[in-house]
Amino acid sequence: MRSGLAAAAAALLLAGCVTEESLTGKVDYKSTVTLPSLEVPPDLTSPARDNRYSVPDSGKTSATFSGYQAERRDQRNPATSSVLPEFDRLRIERSGTQRWLVVDDPPEKLWPVVKDFWQENGFLVKLELPEAGVMETDWAENRANIPQGGVRYLLGSFLDQIYSTSERDKFRTRLDRVADGKGTEVFISHRGMQEVYTTLRDPQSNAPGGTAWQPRPADPDLEAEFLRRLMVRLGAQDEKARTLMASHAPLPQAELKKVGDGGETLSLVEPFDRAWRRVGLALDRVGFTVEDRDRQKGLYFVRYADPESEMAQKDRGFIDRLFGSGPKAKPEQYRVQLQSAGQGTEVSVLNKDGAADRSSTARRILSLLLEQLK
Repeated sequence: MRSGLAAAAAALLLAGCVTEESLTGKVDYKSTVTLPSLEVPPDLTSPARDNRYSVPDSGKTSATFSGYQAERRDQRNPATSSVLPEFDRLRIERSGTQRWLVVDDPPEKLWPVVKDFWQENGFLVKLELPEAGVMETDWAENRANIPQGGVRYLLGSFLDQIYSTSERDKFRTRLDRVADGKGTEVFISHRGMQEVYTTLRDPQSNAPGGTAWQPRPADPDLEAEFLRRLMVRLGAQDEKARTLMASHAPLPQAELKKVGDGGETLSLVEPFDRAWRRVGLALDRVGFTVEDRDRQKGLYFVRYADPESEMAQKDRGFIDRLFGSGPKAKPEQYRVQLQSAGQGTEVSVLNKDGAADRSSTARRILSLLLEQLK
């Protein structure tokens, strides 16, 4: 919002020349943080160069640059190559608004591919927990939401630097090994923040009002789009990926129930295995960090940090970050327990010591899960 004023001033210089076009239906992310360039000391061996720039010395070759580029694209994209894709056994499972990808390859094989996937889509990977199967990007903005047209093209990178959108997104990927240990279930969950005005414009100085970051609801469409892109990255044809993502399934039922000691439990009308997957994705969506899991006992060990505090911490100035002042998120630890109940599953919240938690916070956690699972 603040940098949008500078862009508006630049646009006035070219008023009447072009009409801006909206690209709200497209996805073009760019992380709000950039990594420093890698510098190799002169006394150390330089890292191996990417072979994408090497001229092939065997097989089909082309004498033109465009032909060579096409050959390299075919080598990098199994879907357009005559060679069978490395990841050729993919399927989508869906329950309500939740979707996840099932791949017939172990998590350790998929992990580096998934990391490359997020980086190729404009994100920085902020958190990696291979032992928990969790990977999380940094906050990023969708640059496709910036108005397009003549002003954008003429000002080029200058406009990109001075114009910023009022929304930020981050994505968490969770890789769970399937029961037989040979395949992987891949879950992608979205979290969004939006910058909104908290005070009105000053009528005397005409200074803009203050702003603050507030959470936005999780966007299932964005999650589905990146699952589709990941399928293509793993070797599926784009048309097949779109068809699989468009399939529908009956919406399961979920409801809160009172228990004898005055607490509440979340009842899901689906078996434990399916409920386990969906609850894990729901925890990711509402902002929990899954530190550990025990499937045999039906336990998720989680921490929850307020996303508003997280964004406030991210937006602090250099001096504040240097000396450690300013607001900080204080995650609380909980256990989310799943237990089979007939044909369904019961979900309850325990405190960090494993005892039933009947506090208002526990009820709030169950309500957040209900919104994702109903």
